[in-house]
Amino acid sequence: MTEFLSAHWLDIVTTVLGLAYILLEYKASIWMWAVGFAMQALGILLYYQKGLYADCGMEFYYLTMTVYGYWRWVKMSQGDGSFVTSGDDVTKEPSPCNIRHFPKRLILPWAAIIAAVWALIYWLLVTFTNSNVPLADSFTTALSIVGIWALAHKYLEQWFIWIAVDVVTSILYFYKDIPFKASLYALYVVIAIMGWFKWRRMMKQEE
Repeated sequence: MTEFLSAHWLDIVTTVLGLAYILLEYKASIWMWAVGFAMQALGILLYYQKGLYADCGMEFYYLTMTVYGYWRWVKMSQGDGSFVTSGDDVTKEPSPCNIRHFPKRLILPWAAIIAAVWALIYWLLVTFTNSNVPLADSFTTALSIVGIWALAHKYLEQWFIWIAVDVVTSILYFYKDIPFKASLYALYVVIAIMGWFKWRRMMKQEE
C-alpha cells in the first residue's frame, strides 16, 4: 500500500483538488480559482512524469488564466462598468452572477485558433518528444485554451467545451495509468452536464 501511495500521491492529491474545483465551479464560487491554482501547480509535476508534455505545458497557461479569471470575477462581482460590451453580449452593468452566452461573433475565430493550436502542438509533440498519444494530448490542450478563457468570462457554453475535453481526457488518462484522475474526469462529464443546467437556471433568474 505504501508503495502504491508513493507512486500515485500526485495523482491522488490533484484528484481531490480537482473534485473540489469542479464542485466550486458548479456553484460558480470564486474560490474555485484558488483551488485551481494549487491543482495546476502540482499537475505540472504529474504530467511531466507521465510524458503528457502538452498537458504539462498547458498547466502554465492555466496558472496565468487562473489569476486572470479570479481578477475578472472580482471585477464582475463589484459591478465594474468597464466590462459592458455590445453585439452578442448583453449590454448592462454586470451583477455578481453575470452568466452570459458565448458571443456568436467569436465562434469562428476561436474555432480557427483551436484548429491552428491543435495542429501546432501535434507537430511539436511528434517532432520533439517521445509522446505516444500526440493526437489526443494536443486536442485536449488546444480545446482547453478556449475553455478556461470562456470560464473566466462566465460564458454558459463553456460547459460544452469541458464535456468534450473531459471525455477524451478520461480515456487518455486511463491509457496512461493515471487511474484516479481518469476517474475524476469521467465524473467531470456528469458534473459538467449538471453544471450547464445549473448555470442556465442562474442566468434565467438573473434575467
